[in-house]
Amino acid sequence: MQSPYESWVGKHVLLQVVAGDLKVPVRGTLLGETENALKFRIGEGWDVEIFKSMVMAVEEDSWMSIVT
Repeated sequence: MQSPYESWVGKHVLLQVVAGDLKVPVRGTLLGETENALKFRIGEGWDVEIFKSMVMAVEEDSWMSIVT
């Protein structure tokens, strides 16, 4: 079964992330995934892992298409 995140790998995206009462949009590049987390690059090389359970939505980062 294909992961819902697979088509986003290598693309600039906007993640809608929830942590407790906070809802935060995070811009960056989706690098890959593990069973429980997304590997994500924010900015110029700050690589983080975000738990999939915290991700409410993934969308194309339209701001990147304006900048590049």
